[in-house]
Amino acid sequence: MTFAVEIMPSALKELQEIEAFYRRQIAEAIDQQLPHQPTTPTRNRKPLVVPVASFEFNPPLWELRIGNFRVFYDIDETDHTVHIRAVREKPPHASSEDIL
Repeated sequence: MTFAVEIMPSALKELQEIEAFYRRQIAEAIDQQLPHQPTTPTRNRKPLVVPVASFEFNPPLWELRIGNFRVFYDIDETDHTVHIRAVREKPPHASSEDIL
């Protein structure tokens, strides 16, 4: 089953602020990894145990790692939709929870 990918307005704003070179890499990774089996953990994709974040989401929150960037998303299983909630750069020595 293929999932639709919806980028929320706040995540789209964050994505537009990223340099075009990295934005293309992020878009390609989203297109390759999230429409198919977005709930399957992989080397670059995992669920997070996060009680709060600076954005709204429906638990569980998932993280997609793309170089120094992290895409945070949740999934609506009934509508088969992936909602991208945030796209953030992760500085070295910081954790994903630090940038939420």
